[in-house]
Amino acid sequence: MVSQDVLDTMIGSRAVAIDPQAAQAHYQTAMQAEADGDRDEAVVLLRKAVQVGDNAEYEFKLAYFLDLLGEEDDAVAMYEQLCLRDQPYVNALLNLAVVYEDRGEIAQAEKCLRQILETSPNHPRALRYMKDVQASKDMYYDEEHARDLAKRNALLDTPVTDFELSVRARNCLKKMQIRTLGDLLKITEAELLSYKNFGETSLVEIKTMLASKGIRLGQGLEGQFSRLRKEIYEQLRGKASEAVLGKPISVLDLSVRARKALQFLGIQTIGDLATRTEAELMGVKNFGQTSLTEIDEKLINFGLGLRSLE
Repeated sequence: MVSQDVLDTMIGSRAVAIDPQAAQAHYQTAMQAEADGDRDEAVVLLRKAVQVGDNAEYEFKLAYFLDLLGEEDDAVAMYEQLCLRDQPYVNALLNLAVVYEDRGEIAQAEKCLRQILETSPNHPRALRYMKDVQASKDMYYDEEHARDLAKRNALLDTPVTDFELSVRARNCLKKMQIRTLGDLLKITEAELLSYKNFGETSLVEIKTMLASKGIRLGQGLEGQFSRLRKEIYEQLRGKASEAVLGKPISVLDLSVRARKALQFLGIQTIGDLATRTEAELMGVKNFGQTSLTEIDEKLINFGLGLRSLE
């Protein structure tokens, strides 16, 4: 948003006394200059009209002519100023929406049009422009989404041999038929560690490599797990209230070891914890039977327990 100081510089100091009659005379002369084909002179006269008059029509005409002359930044500044009035100038909102859309600022364009439609739901031009803006938004989103998807697929198709891994880690991945980064997203830490000769050092090495790419082990499995947990969470509503299910796990007052395990799994509420199984918790490093018993006892106090595998 342009500052008032910048705007005043464009139209002249506001210290000049308001003179409605002089402003009207400048405006009428400006319209005659425009009719005669002298738009530059019309702009000069409109600046004078705006300087000595407080009239939205004068400001809009100045912004419109500036826009036609290619002075887009100055025009936008004027349009934005008109939109700050107690009663925003509708034509300014419409023109500003068009400029924003041309610039690719789709959200700003939509905001201008919604401002009109909130008070005039059937405004024909605003409705027509809104369709265009929303179509642009969908197209912009689709293009962005397609580019992001292409980049992601290219990344996931990258062979693990392209990265500097130790001989042991490389050989283990080869024997497990893990060939690409995408394959690594479909396997868990526990599965890697269960493979012969694959130890903590190799695990850390691979996790560090994945983290540098903004991805992690098991990430590709989260979709199916999250859908399952959502279904189970709905079933839990019959056992406990939403207030209980939404309580943070901090209310359980767990030991440090148990708390760290839940943090590692991203568990934040009692309801989320009750959707997990013993196997999931026991798969976390340093989480043992003592911690499991502790969590079971805490959940029982709320009439809940860990999910049982069917």
